[in-house]
Amino acid sequence: MPARPPVTFSLLPHPTKAHARAGHFTFAPDTCLRISSGAEPAAELLRTLLAPATGLPLRSAEDAAVVLALDPALTGLGSEGYGLTVGPHSVLLRAAQTTGLLRGVQTIRQLLPPQALMASPQRGVRWSLPCVEITDVPRHRWRGAMLDVARHFQPVSYLRRYVDLLALHKINVFHLHLTDDQGWRMPVAAYPKLTEIGSQRAQSMTRPDGGDYDGVPHGGAYTRAELADLVRYAAARGITVMPEIEMPGHVRAALAAYPHLGNRPDRVLDVWTRWGVCDTVLGVHEEVFDFCHTVLEEVMDLFPSPYLHIGGDECPTVEWEESPQAKARARDAGLNGPAALHGWFLGRIGAFLARNGRKPVGWAETGTELPDHFTVMAWRDPAHALAAAERGLDVINAHHRTTYFDYPQSASPQEQPAQPGAVVALRGVHAHDPVPEGAPPEAAARVLGTQAHLWTEYAATPDRLEHLTYPRLCALADRAWSGPTPWTDFRSRLDRHLPRLDALKVSRHP
Repeated sequence: MPARPPVTFSLLPHPTKAHARAGHFTFAPDTCLRISSGAEPAAELLRTLLAPATGLPLRSAEDAAVVLALDPALTGLGSEGYGLTVGPHSVLLRAAQTTGLLRGVQTIRQLLPPQALMASPQRGVRWSLPCVEITDVPRHRWRGAMLDVARHFQPVSYLRRYVDLLALHKINVFHLHLTDDQGWRMPVAAYPKLTEIGSQRAQSMTRPDGGDYDGVPHGGAYTRAELADLVRYAAARGITVMPEIEMPGHVRAALAAYPHLGNRPDRVLDVWTRWGVCDTVLGVHEEVFDFCHTVLEEVMDLFPSPYLHIGGDECPTVEWEESPQAKARARDAGLNGPAALHGWFLGRIGAFLARNGRKPVGWAETGTELPDHFTVMAWRDPAHALAAAERGLDVINAHHRTTYFDYPQSASPQEQPAQPGAVVALRGVHAHDPVPEGAPPEAAARVLGTQAHLWTEYAATPDRLEHLTYPRLCALADRAWSGPTPWTDFRSRLDRHLPRLDALKVSRHP
């Protein structure tokens, strides 16, 4: 029996099983698709992604060489897994669910020459796939990336590009950070000043050296139509957009628009022109909860994501400690003092979301402070992820020392300005195991996965965002989908993946 040929392709993330076979399959202008019932979204995505560079029409035909098949009996593939068989004369992509087919489409893209990812017609390229047999199932069901558009607004056209890059790497959650002290980006019909006032600030504040602010106004907000289109665009690529609306802290922009929602309604506030943690927080009177419910109802109307992030961390209690109304509220609720209003507030909001069929997500500072029905996003320490999982809560392990891409990528003097702090290097990102060390099986099963984060205090432009994100997101995507792989293997595959990023004109770190 002849030896199996060596694997000459390089996929990122690494597939669960991949066996090379002899030969190639070549797409030609007359190559057609046979599309089973339910596989139409995958066929549409394949055509959309390949057409700009290849010009291939990929028409439908019953006797086509390329088959996209949805087969619910393939239960072992789960919701995102797929099987791909490439022979010299045929291609078969199968999955149990449509999302699996969408993941397989991205693998087909990567198997083609890098020019297939370009945005303009490429002449004289042979559009060949290596013959291969792949079975691929993700290790973790939550593989996310967060982009902060509150501190520096990004146009929706860039958000679509951001989604395209996530899809290439089989990321499945786009966490969109829409509100903070420095800006409110989502319209709410009942509260028009949130975007009329809350989306604009006096300074863009891009200097990382602690010097004077630049004095250039900065602002922007999305329309409902833009956000709805983004949700549809992401869904067509197998990505869920999870919105984040911060509360009860990180709300200075909202209070600049509606001061009566705060603890000092007579105070006139600006949209914050500083970084860090602002001590201006929401009040705890009933009108505040009416406001939160109205906002979240509109969020739920726009975003079908089963998860909704409400922030919840970095909430100073100074204003509550000084407020007679907040003190009375704490006494009436039977709390130990105003500081306990934090958990009480989150509990009320979380219960509201649960009644509406959604799962609340919150940032965890200790792993033990979020109410029982929350999904915990643990960012400060892996021990907090373990503490939350051992409480029986679902956890996304997002340790900032390995998943925060606003930190520098190296200690080189030539490194571009970034968030002050220790280096988050590519190798450290790749080494991050979402399951905390020492987690017993019951707790390990509670860890949904991990995600990358890009806070934008020091990243105002798309080029800067991509320079901070790539190639670190490649490492996180590989670990989250594939599990642990040898560093040398990852680096070898990454080196062969970089031409794909270059074809997409990603402004990446060297």
